[in-house]
Amino acid sequence: MTEGLPMAVPAPGLPARVRIHEVGARDGLQNEKTVVPTALKAEFVHRLADAGLTTIEATSFVHPKWVPQLADAEELFPQLADLDGVALPVLVPNERGLDRALALGARGIAVFGSATESFARANLNRTVDESLAMFAPVVARARAEEVHVRGYLSMCFGDPWEGPVPVRQVVRVAKALMDLGCDELSLGDTIGVATPGHVQALLAQLDEEGVPTDAIGVHFHDTYGQALSNTLAALQLGVTTVDASAGGLGGCPYAKSATGNLATEDLVWMLDGLGVETGVDLGRLTATSVWLAERLGRPSPSRTVRALSHKE
Repeated sequence: MTEGLPMAVPAPGLPARVRIHEVGARDGLQNEKTVVPTALKAEFVHRLADAGLTTIEATSFVHPKWVPQLADAEELFPQLADLDGVALPVLVPNERGLDRALALGARGIAVFGSATESFARANLNRTVDESLAMFAPVVARARAEEVHVRGYLSMCFGDPWEGPVPVRQVVRVAKALMDLGCDELSLGDTIGVATPGHVQALLAQLDEEGVPTDAIGVHFHDTYGQALSNTLAALQLGVTTVDASAGGLGGCPYAKSATGNLATEDLVWMLDGLGVETGVDLGRLTATSVWLAERLGRPSPSRTVRALSHKE
């Protein structure tokens, strides 16, 4: 990496700091064809924390039959107990998953909803409203335990079965999730079809309907190379939480057209260049993704990882 690059040139109208919600250890590794050893997962999370990431989604308490790659949640989570000052949210699909997470002392959970009926059926085998009803006791119990609750909302910008998703439809489900008691909401571009104008239109409508921008995170996939431009569009409207995955790992097991998440390194490079603070050491993060890519047996799809790790 050339010293002093990227040169920080702030742009007007952007937040001073962005919190990166790192999803590589959960959303990334759940899509691996082979099961990654628990010890390797634990080291990955520790390396991410050492690079300065303070929110790292650790694992999922989904039934092992559905996501076998994360069947070791009970074994993994205790190995992360030494990470003081790092939030380690976990995905829970229902009350049984919540029971498992609470038994291990989890202090942050996430539920995973859909803006479309087709994806709700494919992912949860329920309608949108049935899935919201399933989440209601989960969120209520978590809040009673003073556990932070994130609501994921998938297919906010397009659906592989239904095509375009009307903004009003997304807003309805987003408001319903927040009304359940979620502390924050992550808007998912699950198949990577969003464009900046669409992003800003949805955020503006959510704001009009009373969903506060400071409670919103954005989760973009880079299928059409739009993830960074979409992220910038969201930041321009006041969003300060961005989901990303180290090395660009991940996709979605129930949406075959979904490609990798926005790479954390690509995001940090852009934010460093804009003078937006993240607290993340890009060199350490890149080294972590190179380390993991070697163990997974393939190069990282992140352009920044490839550029910074290139050997002359």
